Amino acid sequence: MKSIFTTFFCFLLIQLSAQSSNPKYNKALADSLGADEYGMKMYTLVILKSKENSLDKKTSDSLLNGHMQNIKKLVSQGKLIVAGPFGKNDKNYRGIFILNTSDMNEAKAFAESDPSIKGGIFEVDLFPWYGSAALAMYLNYHDKVEKTKF
Repeated sequence: MKSIFTTFFCFLLIQLSAQSSNPKYNKALADSLGADEYGMKMYTLVILKSKENSLDKKTSDSLLNGHMQNIKKLVSQGKLIVAGPFGKNDKNYRGIFILNTSDMNEAKAFAESDPSIKGGIFEVDLFPWYGSAALAMYLNYHDKVEKTKF
């Protein structure tokens, strides 16, 4: 019996020590970013995939220009946290968005606001995604490393 008690007590001590407080924790920052106790939050991950279409080059170029303008708009509104293309792959995956919402209906509306999705160049898959609440903070630095703007 003493052995079981000792084992349980050691296990409890290990668990308590593994969940220690972070001395660098900034409550105001965490609250402003919507962080949970682990510094994380829910987003929506959007995977853009090439869609079969018969659009002419002029229409396609116009839709892709609208795609870039829509990205800028969603970023300026704080709704789009990450966007970028994939390298060549055999899945027809073209890129990702990480949207600053956990509401799938809202995320779908954001995605459908993109001319390249409405126009049939891309189709999308949406997934709930749990990531660092500080993810949006990188945008504060992007202007400092972007030599040429889109």
